[in-house]
Amino acid sequence: MERALAGQGYLTLNLDYPARRQALADLARGVHEPIERFSARVDGRLHFVTHSMGGLVARAYLARHRPARLGRVVMLGPPNSGSEVADLLERNRFYRAYFGPAGSELVTPKTDALAAVLGRIDYPVGVIAGDRSINLISSLLVIPRPNDGKVSVAATHVEGEADHITLHTTHPMMMFNREVIRQTLHFLREGSFA
Repeated sequence: MERALAGQGYLTLNLDYPARRQALADLARGVHEPIERFSARVDGRLHFVTHSMGGLVARAYLARHRPARLGRVVMLGPPNSGSEVADLLERNRFYRAYFGPAGSELVTPKTDALAAVLGRIDYPVGVIAGDRSINLISSLLVIPRPNDGKVSVAATHVEGEADHITLHTTHPMMMFNREVIRQTLHFLREGSFA
């Protein structure tokens, strides 16, 4: 995805963050400085392309630090409505230890506090969901169909989205899928999927 975006003339910032050690609000604070530095080097609008929980981190970030030159946001497989896997495992100490505070926030019943952290979508968001899974256990037993092995298509939707599309891809491979890349580039240019 990063190479494809750069190939189309976009400057990119590929951020990593301690997803398993902090809550979403803290993760959003942690990405603020690198995004600010990057934004100072970029002319034009600042777009966001996210994968999985990165969509929630971006929402939390934009709720507090919305750039004046905000462009469009594309989310790949985001658990906007939570994760049924988190619902099943949230009380499990191994799950909590491995996925940390943000993992506990991924449950499907959203609290008012989390809704405040994520904010309202009042900017152009395109959501790409996947409907292929390589994780048969969670896909067949836990996550409603269709799903990408981690997130159900239904759970990717978010109120205020400008467009939504479901493509034949798995959760971990979305950013490498040619059609996902093509649709991402289309949304960044046009504000809708092809």
